[in-house]
Amino acid sequence: MLKRLRRKFILIVMVLVGLVLVAVLGSTYLSSYYSFHGMLDVSLSRALGYDETSRPSVGIGQDASSDPSIEGESETGHMVVFWVDVDSEGALLHSNGASVTISTSSLETVLSEALTAEDDTGSVDSLHLSWRRAETTTGWRVAIADTSGIDSTLRSMALQDLVIISLSMLALFGITWYLSKWALGPVEKSWDQQRRFVADASHELKTPLSVILANSQILEEHAGDLPSDDQRWLKSTQDEAERMKGLVNDLLELARTDENTLGDKGAFQAIDIDLSSLVENVALEFDAVAFERGCEIESDVDEGIHVTGDPAEIGRLVKTLTENACKYAAANSTVMMTLHRDGAHARLVVNNQGSPIDPEDLPHVFDRFYRSDKSRTRETGEETGGYGLGLAIAKGIAEAHKGTITCTSTEDAGTSFIVTL
Repeated sequence: MLKRLRRKFILIVMVLVGLVLVAVLGSTYLSSYYSFHGMLDVSLSRALGYDETSRPSVGIGQDASSDPSIEGESETGHMVVFWVDVDSEGALLHSNGASVTISTSSLETVLSEALTAEDDTGSVDSLHLSWRRAETTTGWRVAIADTSGIDSTLRSMALQDLVIISLSMLALFGITWYLSKWALGPVEKSWDQQRRFVADASHELKTPLSVILANSQILEEHAGDLPSDDQRWLKSTQDEAERMKGLVNDLLELARTDENTLGDKGAFQAIDIDLSSLVENVALEFDAVAFERGCEIESDVDEGIHVTGDPAEIGRLVKTLTENACKYAAANSTVMMTLHRDGAHARLVVNNQGSPIDPEDLPHVFDRFYRSDKSRTRETGEETGGYGLGLAIAKGIAEAHKGTITCTSTEDAGTSFIVTL
């Protein structure tokens, strides 16, 4: 839980800061983009209105500020533009080609596209040339501008922004990793204290419970000498002591699953388990239980599915889900257990038909001590519910084995618990 909380904290901080960085640098890039292309549009539009004698004498793409013969170009921020007049057949009539240089092949490529395009403006990206055309009395005037400087500048800006974002996010990750550990320190300390308290309290409760149960058994051996009312109180005391023993054992199991680790240093073993055989054996084991509750168990299990984990704990997980399914299955229905491969994972589904879990209760079925009024309440004198720890333990076991457990419940499909290991 703490690891997930830490990851969520880091993710939220990085996403928020990342969005701010992208917004700031993106707005700067877009501002430059529209500024450059606005200047390009103005320059092309002006060129379409010039005649041959009014165009300054420069080479295409030349920086206006470096040539004193360009009248007002550097002040107005216009680009150097080559223009050419062609007739309706595409023959050249006039141009400022005597003073502006452009290769023949480039000119042919641009004119070919400009005279056949549906729009009056466009570009040849491979040549870094943009064009705009206007209809004249004799045909068309096509203005052409070299955008290699603009493209290079924008490309450099984009690359620089990506480097800034990457380095910033890398530095931010390191900072938030440290801050998350510092911020969650009190939470982790409190969680450890709570976990130790549950484990210690459960251990301490086992001794008096053992004494109570032992004394009850001794009294039960001499219960024949007691009045019937006294025998009833003795039986009630013994039953409740047994229930409390089960609760204490569940609390101890929760303390183990909270360790959430496998192997030598963890709470659980990490050995090979034949999950297919385990599921089949559990289905056979609960066949009689299902019969007593008026339902039956069927299984659909792929052979040879193995997982790594603690056999006793995985067995408890499967038994808990199977017992839960039998307990709440409708009469004359079928509890279906399926185990299939799902890529590199094993997917176990335990389904029963019965009253569906209310949608408002569904997100809480794995919460500790949570019992919905309809499906999980333990009524007096009936073994129809527990303390709300069985599914919480099942979730802890699944997560301790690096797996997941989810629940779906509808009127038509029934209630399904899905475990992926």
